[in-house]
Parts: sequence; C-alpha cells; structure tokens
Amino acid sequence: MLIRISTDRTVHGGEELNRYFESELATRLSRFSGHLTRLEVHFGEETAADDGLGHRCLIEARPEGRRPVAVSHHAASAAEACRGAAHKLESVLETAYGRVEHHKGGDSIRHHD
Repeated sequence: MLIRISTDRTVHGGEELNRYFESELATRLSRFSGHLTRLEVHFGEETAADDGLGHRCLIEARPEGRRPVAVSHHAASAAEACRGAAHKLESVLETAYGRVEHHKGGDSIRHHD
C-alpha cells in the first residue's frame, strides 16, 4: 500500500512529520493493506468562524477493484485530525470488507461438511 502525503503551504513539518503520519496510517490500517493500493492524504489549515484556526486531514483510499473512498476530519492539531480521519476510514473499510471476511464471528452451518 502506497501512502502519499501532501500539505498546503500553511502546514509545516517536513519529512519528519510525513514519516510519523505514514507510520501512524500504515499501523492503523494494516489489516486492510491487501485491499488498498494507495492512500492519498492531504493536510491543511482552515479558519472556523467561532473556533479560530483548525487543522483538516483528508484521506482518499483507493481500494483494489472498487471506487475510491474519501473521509475528512477537523481538529485542533494535525495529529488529532489524522487520528480522527484514520478512525473514520477504518470504520468505512470495516463496513466494506469486514462483512465479506467475517460472518458474524464464525462459519454458518452451511459451511460445515
């Protein structure tokens, strides 16, 4: 699974920040790595009317043989935004692939010989 991270000009951190987020996402989504070909991650800052400055993380997952899925999360820091978006993506992928691979915790009587 290839992970590509980009930021807008307002987010600073460089390669160290990219490596941290790559490691965080690879660990969190490792069980889906066989289904995903690529993750596109974009960090940016946004100004909210009542909260001031906030961070946004947008993750687009490219599943093999399926349409791309995108999630985003807004938070006070880039790390919190990344964790929130990864959690949302994990839920979406669990819905898509978890049901296919796990049949309510085990095989049904139809699968026994």
